[in-house]
Amino acid sequence: MIPQSFIHDLLNRVDIVDTIDRHVPLKKAGANFVACCPFHSEKTPSFTVSQSKQFYHCFGCGAHGNAISFLIEYSGLSFVEAVQDLAAYAGMQLPVPAQQIDTFSSQTTVDNFSTDQKSANNNSEVSPQDLLDALQAATRYYREQLKVSDKAIAYLKQRGLSGKIAARFGIGYAPPGWQNLDAVFTDYKSGKTRKILMQAGLVISEDEAKQYDRFRDRIMFPILDQKGRIIGFGGRVLGQEEPKYLNSPETALFEKGRELYNFFSARRAIRAANYAIVVEGYMDVIALAQHGIDNAVAALGTATTSFHIQKLLRQTDNIIFCFDGDKAGKKAAWRALENSLPLLADGKYLSFLFLPEGADPDSYINQFGKASFEQQLKHTLPLSEFLFKELCSDANLQTGEGRAKLISDAKPLLQQVTAPALSLILSRRLAELSGINQEELGELLQIKRAPGTHKTEKDPRRQSVTLYRRLIRILLYAPSHITKLDRRLLVEWSEKNEEVAALKTLVDFLDTHPHLIENESAFSIAACLQDNQYRTLLENIESETLEWSNPVDLELEFLDTLKKLQQMQHKKRMAELHSKPLNLLTDEEKRELQRLASQ
Repeated sequence: MIPQSFIHDLLNRVDIVDTIDRHVPLKKAGANFVACCPFHSEKTPSFTVSQSKQFYHCFGCGAHGNAISFLIEYSGLSFVEAVQDLAAYAGMQLPVPAQQIDTFSSQTTVDNFSTDQKSANNNSEVSPQDLLDALQAATRYYREQLKVSDKAIAYLKQRGLSGKIAARFGIGYAPPGWQNLDAVFTDYKSGKTRKILMQAGLVISEDEAKQYDRFRDRIMFPILDQKGRIIGFGGRVLGQEEPKYLNSPETALFEKGRELYNFFSARRAIRAANYAIVVEGYMDVIALAQHGIDNAVAALGTATTSFHIQKLLRQTDNIIFCFDGDKAGKKAAWRALENSLPLLADGKYLSFLFLPEGADPDSYINQFGKASFEQQLKHTLPLSEFLFKELCSDANLQTGEGRAKLISDAKPLLQQVTAPALSLILSRRLAELSGINQEELGELLQIKRAPGTHKTEKDPRRQSVTLYRRLIRILLYAPSHITKLDRRLLVEWSEKNEEVAALKTLVDFLDTHPHLIENESAFSIAACLQDNQYRTLLENIESETLEWSNPVDLELEFLDTLKKLQQMQHKKRMAELHSKPLNLLTDEEKRELQRLASQ
């Protein structure tokens, strides 16, 4: 682990403007720097970098962070690699050897995993790092086993995979047998290690006598999260056994509905190509990559979810769903369409490519090559056309009943579309197909459109600023003000208000990290709260300070905010006391009411 103090010193040593400008040319704009966002497609710059506070924020897609997070998101580096890169540029020496998190290294030996090295107390709780270490050790073991398995190597060659591409994707092999991982984990059956392996999804165990490896006689595909850490596996049989694919179970690290295979490595290629290809399987992704198409990802044994689509739309405005042309492929495409509808925005383009029946991206590109596959990509079916093609296939438009069914089937789908222009276009198309005029159809669909409201809601800078939001902004901009904060004004933590909860989170964080208060150098506080549930809200509030070129009245605003909070609490308390009959007030409450009335 890299000490937090070193990371803090590093971020104070490097200049985020210089760091980002090495990859994305920045232009001066007032007190800040701007560029077209590298994380989504746009023509007007909305990506803003603050040199004074050392953070970036995109008002288009919401990307936010510091110099380290920029290298992780833009360059596809792991956290450790990003820190190493910045440290080398700044001429700083890492205080301790940093373990390489990227598993696709040239390491060829399998390190024994010792519980004693991970935890001095066998009764301690399993930490996320324990799980990550276990998955890393298992990956190295599977890769070593692939090198000595003739039948696994023969299978991959028969599928057209080269040794280079297998190494690039960290492919391994889990040999037959029930307890092969005891060669990796020296105390395989001990209580602590069994708990780690079970929670990592590597073993199935009822007790020490019934403990066995989950993956056996399968080609192993490591699954990485967006930080490049191994969080699970996909295992494929070499023959015709069932199930053909076996994924890791849901764990504290791995939630298949939120992860995409190859997303970590594909992000850069997606941004460069300005489109993402979503396919169905691991082998589809790998086959495309072997032929030079690196911007493909795959869902992990589940339908394409809204989380998957949101992830991709932060990288590009164009998504192509490439599924098999059979019934299962059509079903998968329809599920992707349904989950996409609420996320559509004017300017986003989602389309579908159906290969000839019996073909998938893997078999197609191996048979016909890259040029032919790319030609197929030029003839995709837009989401709007696929939507009505499928709806019409299930309704006889030659009859009134069929047209009524079309409207009935389309209604719940079109009601989910919030993109103003696209919603109107879809409604007009439905009117043409059903033979009902636009006004009558509008009454049937009951789609509410509020022109212009979407932009207002999306721009936090135009929202009215509450007292809590004002206080959060000041503490994010100048954390030292927390030393002047009257904590008695913040006793209403039970209030169900997201800004109040975010303020509590911020105060608690600053209380436990006093060096951020004492240090007067530039620092982004919101960027430190990577895994907090209020991270997005705090990032959006912090972005509002980008407009503060010279906040000379910051102290005055801080005192004014505290005064108004005090007045608000006084009024609330007085209302509570007045609501009680006078004869039921205690002597202390009467004195309190008198004191509040005189203030």
